[in-house]
Amino acid sequence: MPDTLASSLKHKPSNTTEKGLGRALDILHAGRTLLAADGYAGLSMRRVAAEVGMSLSNVQHYYQSKDALLEALLLYTMELFQKKMDSISAAMTSASPLERFLSTCDMFLEEITDPVTHAIFFELWSLASRNAFASRLMDKMLAREHKAIYKLIRGLNPAISDAEYQQRAILMVAQVEGLMLFRLSKSKRRAEFLAVQASLRKVLVTLATQP
Repeated sequence: MPDTLASSLKHKPSNTTEKGLGRALDILHAGRTLLAADGYAGLSMRRVAAEVGMSLSNVQHYYQSKDALLEALLLYTMELFQKKMDSISAAMTSASPLERFLSTCDMFLEEITDPVTHAIFFELWSLASRNAFASRLMDKMLAREHKAIYKLIRGLNPAISDAEYQQRAILMVAQVEGLMLFRLSKSKRRAEFLAVQASLRKVLVTLATQP
């Protein structure tokens, strides 16, 4: 967790103590909650400062601006995804590469149907269509996702070229993230969620293995 959190503080000019990392985490959690509830327009450094009981200048010591905080929120989220992917790989050392890939896709689907995560990503997608900074963040996030999926599926079928696998990774990410539009609920409509998950698995297996 500290390494993941520290990566979100890449623009901070000085080193951060353990206590400081705790404050930075509080700021990220507050920003995440506000962004999910009220969108980018409702996210302000003053509101974040009020939520965590800090002065505005203290918050700006960690994240200098609203956009810096937004970037940190996305980076922190992606780093957590990466840690979960690494945990899946570590826990499934005896499983086949295809099984590890499908478990990773299951994790992504679970995450994007979390109400807070769904709201944040939906806001970012919307914002990226009219905000250059958000568009660059979205491009960065998608590039990381494409690379992660490509590394998981590359070589599953030797008849499929690396270039083709790169294109298929892009399509897979689009399919998984596109499900956010359907507002799947893994708790309120569990049967629907499981049915979609099963259908998605079939499609992903085909893309990962069939020439």
